[in-house]
Amino acid sequence: MILGVQDIYYNVTDMALAVDFYHRVLGMRWIDGDAWWTSLDCGGVRIGLHSTEGAPVPRVPREAHGAHAGATLTLRVADAAAARAQLEAAGAVILGELDAAWGHMVVFEDPDGNVLKLMQPKP
Repeated sequence: MILGVQDIYYNVTDMALAVDFYHRVLGMRWIDGDAWWTSLDCGGVRIGLHSTEGAPVPRVPREAHGAHAGATLTLRVADAAAARAQLEAAGAVILGELDAAWGHMVVFEDPDGNVLKLMQPKP
């Protein structure tokens, strides 16, 4: 029945701002898009941005470890400290950071308050 994952997407209020963040800051490759939908490639997984046409993106409860509802996109990185610095330079809100036996994690928000994580797995 299921053939695979078509995409994972986040709702965004400003498509141009969101595309800039996901492409320039997070390094995802732009595939296609218009004012209502943009597809980006993240290591072979299609990430979508869906316009709310200016309506605010509802905020889900969150804390330093992440969102308390819905799914969270976790992006694997080689250097969490460098990635965090790049996020901060771009104005991203950092919600928390955790170093554990399984890896180093940075929890952050995109420009619309969607929660994402960076993960640097431990060797």
